[in-house]
Amino acid sequence: MSGLLQGSCLCGDVAWQAAGPFEHTHHCHCSMCRKAHGTAFATYLMAPRAGFRMLRGEERVVPFASSKVVTRQFCGRCGTPLPEADDGDGQAVIPLGPTDGDPGIRAEFHIFVGSKAPWYEIRDALPRFDAFPPGISAPIVADRAPSDPPGRLRGSCLCGRVGFVVEGELQRATNCHCGRCRKARAAAHASNCFTRDDGLRFTRGADRLELYKLPGARYFAQAFCRDCGGKLPRLDPERKLAVVPMGALDDDPGIRPSSHIFTASKAPWYEIADDLPQHPEGLPAA
Repeated sequence: MSGLLQGSCLCGDVAWQAAGPFEHTHHCHCSMCRKAHGTAFATYLMAPRAGFRMLRGEERVVPFASSKVVTRQFCGRCGTPLPEADDGDGQAVIPLGPTDGDPGIRAEFHIFVGSKAPWYEIRDALPRFDAFPPGISAPIVADRAPSDPPGRLRGSCLCGRVGFVVEGELQRATNCHCGRCRKARAAAHASNCFTRDDGLRFTRGADRLELYKLPGARYFAQAFCRDCGGKLPRLDPERKLAVVPMGALDDDPGIRPSSHIFTASKAPWYEIADDLPQHPEGLPAA
């Protein structure tokens, strides 16, 4: 598909555009995408490198080599995952989450469903592949083993320098489709679970944690590792909550998302295929 895409990060410091033709639009469920985005999956497409350019903010871009063949990028100020300018084959890899408007593009398939999050169920009818689809030959990177001992719900960033355990009871989990979450996570939606703020403990790397508080927002903020951009829990003392990105978890939390919120702001390129309750704004008052 031809056309022009434009996108920007959560803080707005970084913006880009990409010209088509676009191909291979997919939902990726690999553990690295889950860590980088803090979500169940990330949605990407491929675009010609010749048609990609940064509009502003190149000085904010932080690269992280997540493997020998992939260098991921994120905004050093707000943590939004950014396009990978060249995958070595003359193609730019573009996350759909931070794009502006309706690009008229829809996902064609799921990849790395063999590494799918245990708390997420695929409910649409798109083709699924355990790794790459046929015709794509690339190295497959093994999942990184958790560094903390088992026995408690564990989590970590993409590079593993920051680790945490959830010691409190999980209260709920939701999928949030608001525009802020799509920009922040560079994905179709955020998936978060919640516990009391004293129910979460960082086991290492707390000094690597960055927090971006969106100006003008009462609560909204994004926590991430300054080295790899991996999404991490943030504490909300006002509400006495810890907000945990489910993609950062290393274990099955047992809890599952029970609803979709802010569906009035849903990405136009993503369709909700499950039967969970949908709320146009936030959760109704109890």
